Amino acid sequence: MYPPAPDMRQADTQNLTDGELFYIIQNGIRLSGMPSWGSGKSRDEEDSWKLVRLIRHLPKLTAEEEREMQDMNPKSREELKEEQEERDFLNGVQSHEQKQHKHH
Repeated sequence: MYPPAPDMRQADTQNLTDGELFYIIQNGIRLSGMPSWGSGKSRDEEDSWKLVRLIRHLPKLTAEEEREMQDMNPKSREELKEEQEERDFLNGVQSHEQKQHKHH
């Protein structure tokens, strides 16, 4: 899955408020591996709040543990290329193909 669902033990997730975690569980994260689990039923909401409490009790990863997790989950060449293209685009760097297209 790209982008993958977040690890609930990482600081970025643990620093979210309870309400933000609840919202993400209920609605998912668009264009990611995190689906929505809410259906608007009160039973689902109760379960989502239970998940928020569970997430709060997960051990937080240290920076070293986060790096180790990333190393165990290497990215493919295609993923690395896509990330570089996104960085280049955001930094205003034109690719070789874009430069050639501009001249035609």
